[in-house]
Amino acid sequence: MNKCLYLVGVDGSEWGERAVERAVHLAKQTDAQVKLVYVLSWPAVQPMMLEEVAPPIILDRDEEEKQVTKNVLEPLKRKYGGTDVPITTELVWGDPAQVLHDCAKEERANMLFVGRRGRSRFADLILGSVANKLAHYIGIPLVLVP
Repeated sequence: MNKCLYLVGVDGSEWGERAVERAVHLAKQTDAQVKLVYVLSWPAVQPMMLEEVAPPIILDRDEEEKQVTKNVLEPLKRKYGGTDVPITTELVWGDPAQVLHDCAKEERANMLFVGRRGRSRFADLILGSVANKLAHYIGIPLVLVP
């Protein structure tokens, strides 16, 4: 029998980090593994945004991937690495809700954890939050972490 897999959508926000914390805590209790997924949106699909209101438009793909890995994924993996919970990471380009949905389906995840809010409250208000979109069609238990 395979271990349960808890998928966690991370975005560098405090809410995303709390989602990791909750997933790792539950995984430790249930002998599950955790996969952290960071989704980068390509500029062609991003609406015009103001600095400080929404995430900046990405111009250098390779540099952005390096920065996310260095500043978000690696620190989270280090922080929770001593918990004896197997943790993997993945960086994917696309629409966050769609990517998390597809990843959950492909990986046969048992549960998805996301922060209740992301990096931009304004964009969530105008465009609809990733968490809200996922709640309508994910098909597995979704934990919205406050």
